[in-house]
Amino acid sequence: MTELKKILSIYLDLYLHQIIISGARTKEGASKIRIRPVVMKDKLYFQCTSTVGTKEIHENYEKERLLEAIEGWITTDFRQLQLESELGSVNVLSSKKGKLTIKEKKKKIEGNLCDKPIRMEALSHNRKKRYILEEGKPVEFLIDLGVMTREGKIVHSRYDKFRQINRFLEFIEDILPKLSKDREVTILDFGCGKSYLTFAMYYYLHQLQQYDVRIVGLDLKEDVIEKCSALAKKYGYKKLTFCQGDIASYEGVDRVDMVVTLHACDTATDYALAKAVGWGASVILSVPCCQHELNRQIHNEVMAPVFSYGVLKERIAALMTDGLRAQMLEQAGYDTQILEFIDMEHTPKNLLIRAVYTGKKKENDEQLRSCLDAFGLHPTLERLLKEGGREA
Repeated sequence: MTELKKILSIYLDLYLHQIIISGARTKEGASKIRIRPVVMKDKLYFQCTSTVGTKEIHENYEKERLLEAIEGWITTDFRQLQLESELGSVNVLSSKKGKLTIKEKKKKIEGNLCDKPIRMEALSHNRKKRYILEEGKPVEFLIDLGVMTREGKIVHSRYDKFRQINRFLEFIEDILPKLSKDREVTILDFGCGKSYLTFAMYYYLHQLQQYDVRIVGLDLKEDVIEKCSALAKKYGYKKLTFCQGDIASYEGVDRVDMVVTLHACDTATDYALAKAVGWGASVILSVPCCQHELNRQIHNEVMAPVFSYGVLKERIAALMTDGLRAQMLEQAGYDTQILEFIDMEHTPKNLLIRAVYTGKKKENDEQLRSCLDAFGLHPTLERLLKEGGREA
């Protein structure tokens, strides 16, 4: 048995919380695999949830078969494995050649672990979904933001926001290998608003994942900035700061590791994306909103009958906007995905653009130009990147 199998075999039991396998080496197949124990007909299995595009595929494994599968995934298909258990944690990094670096941290167990019958009942197949921020465990910023009670229960009317926060943290969980643990990591959140997700990012990265992280939230509303600043001070979040300002003119930093822009209206998203490319951000997470620019420009004789319906024209223009943004980021050297996101306001605008810098620039100039010309489009992001994106 290999070293990896020996270590994992210790933790594949009733006391496993979850295993996250991430950092897919290619765009084909699953981008992430989440593993958790489940009990069916009084027998222990391990449910593997593979994220493929916007779909989730579930498959149940017995222990020995899962050990074989994990070894194949981590040496061939993925770069990172993170395991959390009542007994300890394991982190595995896989090089391009499949060489594994394994770090194990055993927990000091105080008192007795939960009795097996109780644990079996808790792991029954119909149990509730496990979230990164778990229900029942009070988190101070969620309490103050009205999402959670002081006992750790989720406020019923805020459950969608709770799910959205956890979904967003799952996107961040996927890109953890891109963030260095050897130095301070800088993250900018443009248009942070009430900052549910900004506080969640800081809590997850700094408190739970032990990153040395500095996060700056930027918004135009002075009262919002004052309230968020007071909360950050209250929680002792020394490296979480909030500033009043505009996305287009912000010059407060020289180096940025990750740029987040959620619901920035119309071309404000384009300015944020261009800033991210100019700074050489390793990761970009963007949920666009209010894509009016291309709706005003878009025209095509063949599509004219469809464009005569305003609501359809608006939705097609919004989808075109996000697709073209993704392609332009590919041109700038980013591996880009468009993923389904749980939107807080229940609107159709629930897509997230996730871009990870690889340096491999996509040669799609001719194809992209044909698309723009066919619909008479002149996107702001195209102009901004030509004026001053990442230098070749």
